[in-house]
Amino acid sequence: MPIKTDSMDKSAKIYVAGHRGLVGSAIWKNLESKGYTSLVGRSHSELDLLDGVAVREFFDRERPDCVILAAAHVGGIMANSLYRADFIWQNLQIQQNVIGESFRHGVKKLVFLGSTCIYPRDAAQPMREDALLTSPLEWTNEPYAIAKIAGLKMCESFNLQYGTNYIAVMPTNLYGPNDNFHLENSHVLPAMMRKIYLADCLRRGDMDAVRKDLDKRPVNGIGGDASEEAIRELLSRYGIFADHVTLWGTGTPLREFLWSEEMADATVFVMEHVDFKDLCPAGVKEIRNCHINIGTGKETTISNLAQIIRSTVGYDGEIRFDASKPDGTMRKLTDVTKLHSLGWHHKVELEEGVRRLFDWYRNS
Repeated sequence: MPIKTDSMDKSAKIYVAGHRGLVGSAIWKNLESKGYTSLVGRSHSELDLLDGVAVREFFDRERPDCVILAAAHVGGIMANSLYRADFIWQNLQIQQNVIGESFRHGVKKLVFLGSTCIYPRDAAQPMREDALLTSPLEWTNEPYAIAKIAGLKMCESFNLQYGTNYIAVMPTNLYGPNDNFHLENSHVLPAMMRKIYLADCLRRGDMDAVRKDLDKRPVNGIGGDASEEAIRELLSRYGIFADHVTLWGTGTPLREFLWSEEMADATVFVMEHVDFKDLCPAGVKEIRNCHINIGTGKETTISNLAQIIRSTVGYDGEIRFDASKPDGTMRKLTDVTKLHSLGWHHKVELEEGVRRLFDWYRNS
């Protein structure tokens, strides 16, 4: 499919929901780099997207031309398992408020960001867009996945009934600047990186570096001013020791990772060049699965990822895996044929991305 000419007005008012998060901040930066001059963002303290009245009043005031919905309640396996209600009701509420007000206020273009966890646990690999709703979901993240499926179906349904132009994109596992490095609630790559980095600090006897890290990102209320005994006890609860690091699962699951700034570029590309009608197959009565996978089409084991991070950090301790903890889905590779046919390809490979993220983490 040939790339269409950029039809977006650089002065169009674009609301980026979640503009301070991992993906939203990268999208904001990408839009600025491409010359967009009327960007709108609100922090959580300025606008609670769970508050329908506040969201409506925001749209009444700002009247955006385009919306990129990157705001979401997210987390890793542990968080998804523990806080199941939060993951479904908060994401449904955010989507209901933002997509609903976009429709009521005549937004011309909306891009909704979901996740590849929408696909069935046992979906054929790599996962094509038409695998959606063909069999059961992975239990650990089922509430979050259902919320995201609802979001993409909202976009699809508004398009079919009202002729709107809402596009849903499903990114693979993301990592990059402004990532969440919480030891309990973050995704696998940043959590693993922080664990290995802190273990390396312990191995080198550099408690000052450990304290500096906890000052920047306290864990369970414990910062760098805590006693050394309290700090070591805290880290041990997360499997962080001088001589080894313990990670969840067996290390055998395969995962695909995309640098967040490339996800941002793909999102802006879709906003500029792709319309809903481009995604509807001709002559098909029951139109569905019009979302777009965003990924690299490449995968690695969790164990190999740990070795890449260990090499980048320079840690020479042992990496252990706790097989009593869940692995999650064993394989989650996206089929990016549709994305490639639209004209976008990734450029940042995993080793380079891990190096970039570690540099950012130490210097942020």
